[in-house]
Amino acid sequence: MPGKLILVRHGQSIWNAENLFTGWVDVDLTAHGRAEAAQAGRELLTERIEPHVAFTSVLKRAIRSLWIILDTMDRMWIPVERSWRLNERHYGALQGLDKAQTAARHGEAQVKIWRRSYDIPPPPLAWDDPGHPRFDPRYAGVDAGSLPACESLKDTLSRVLPDWQSRIAPRIEAGQNVLLVAHGNSLRALIKIIDRMSDEEIVEFNIPTGVPMLYDFTPALQSAQRRFLGDAAAVAAAQEAVRRQGEKK
Repeated sequence: MPGKLILVRHGQSIWNAENLFTGWVDVDLTAHGRAEAAQAGRELLTERIEPHVAFTSVLKRAIRSLWIILDTMDRMWIPVERSWRLNERHYGALQGLDKAQTAARHGEAQVKIWRRSYDIPPPPLAWDDPGHPRFDPRYAGVDAGSLPACESLKDTLSRVLPDWQSRIAPRIEAGQNVLLVAHGNSLRALIKIIDRMSDEEIVEFNIPTGVPMLYDFTPALQSAQRRFLGDAAAVAAAQEAVRRQGEKK
């Protein structure tokens, strides 16, 4: 039988709290975000789910969330694989901007297109912008032409897909429980792949920070069930808060 897949969006980051576009900027967790990660670990303990291997991005908010979850579960010894392909969607020139102020300036409809459309990317970073990932040492081993200056969710899915096919899905097929701690859009890309969601459905699917999502699979590695762990009303309220982030004040 295949193993289970546990998806967790990192705990609240400093820029989540400030309602800023974050993307590939390497911001850390807030105290609340650390508490969310610890609670995610406790939810997994309650469900008696023991991950055998973990995957995460190369951004500290996801890495630290994973550390806290594994520490809470007393499973810091399991193998961990980090991959830039699991990074958040790259928000290009929007990174560091306030979402509500951007909505006030450009309109909520335009910001929703930039944030949540499937195939329309935001304005790109210039090639010589110091914030371009080609200047970041963590991507030194990646061909510069493969590094994004901005991405749509469709672009993010194309980036995530090779990791799913070659590294993650084979572990589940082998019967291992996989814990994957990443970001709102890299996780939405995976969910679209696994559940074969339409472009329209995935645009409206919201993932709150720090809430584990559990997948059970059929022997053919088809999704048999997907559910959030924790209080259903609290999860729904957190999803609604994510949806409202791009509204002007």
